[in-house]
Amino acid sequence: MPEFFDTLTLLLIFAAFIAGIIDSIAGGGGMITIPALLLAGIPPVEALGTNKLQSLFGSSSATIAYARKGYVNIREQWPEAIASLVGSVLGALLAIILPVDIMRAALPALLMAIAIYFAIKPNIGDLDRSRRIGPFLFGVTIVPLIGFYDGLFGPGTGSFFMLAFVALAGYGILKATAHTKLLNCASNVGAFATFALVGQINWKVGISMGVAQFIGAQIGASLAMRIGSRIIKPLLIVVSLALAIRLLMDPTNPLRQWAGF
Repeated sequence: MPEFFDTLTLLLIFAAFIAGIIDSIAGGGGMITIPALLLAGIPPVEALGTNKLQSLFGSSSATIAYARKGYVNIREQWPEAIASLVGSVLGALLAIILPVDIMRAALPALLMAIAIYFAIKPNIGDLDRSRRIGPFLFGVTIVPLIGFYDGLFGPGTGSFFMLAFVALAGYGILKATAHTKLLNCASNVGAFATFALVGQINWKVGISMGVAQFIGAQIGASLAMRIGSRIIKPLLIVVSLALAIRLLMDPTNPLRQWAGF
């Protein structure tokens, strides 16, 4: 395991900083941090737990930045945040005991579908549109389901929340981004607490990465609020496709094993 502030830990800190910028704009920070933690020699379940700790810094930072500018009202959205937290706790409990091969096999196709949706949908901007699902139903079905996925596996959670807010709740893309970070923060809290209770966190690495992620998220959120959909939409498409490709290229991906590669 890396010592505090040796070369490997500094590389992890840098990875967390970059992930914080990207994640606060379009999600997908786990695409950078989870592989980095695994390459550092941290066991898979501990890597998931450590990632939740450092991600909590970034999602909290982004949520604070968006709330400060009025893009999300935490007092009004706390029921959805609680639903996301509960879902993530259940997902994390399952992740500790259950292989997630089916999820890993299906995820690349889901991420590609999200990228295609945002690429071909011409009228997605920063303005809200009509809702397709009521707030209560959205909060008791879609939110805990995505929170459950975040606790169980994680990568692409921001993309799923973004798709739900834009396609179902009718949010403009900047408002969707802000609310995504709030609910992602809540799901990180739930998953982090669960992994912490079973001792699956590397605290030194997680906290040092978390500080870097906090700073990166402030930078990313500031960029998103200044530029809006002009930066969020393209980056969301790129991140979703990049995450799908990375998952497909992973030698342990069940699709590659089933295909005989």
